[in-house]
Amino acid sequence: MPCSTGKKIYATEQMAEDGLIETWVRFKVGAGSGPIAVYKCDDCGYYHLTSRGPMNSKLSEQIKNGKIQKQTDISLWEDKFK
Repeated sequence: MPCSTGKKIYATEQMAEDGLIETWVRFKVGAGSGPIAVYKCDDCGYYHLTSRGPMNSKLSEQIKNGKIQKQTDISLWEDKFK
């Protein structure tokens, strides 16, 4: 069932966090742009991504340890070989 907000829904917080990290890798999101956190929607009860509020701790950790950049680089090379 779609949410009245029109945003993509995630059934669990973990799935939303995974989607947040995947978004940063896939769309090459940088600091100051794109989603940075997840929240539980009051309308639908599912989770969404948001660009407001404090940065999600899992996302922050993966940015700091270079994992996001590494995955982005891998994704770029995979796209070249398709």
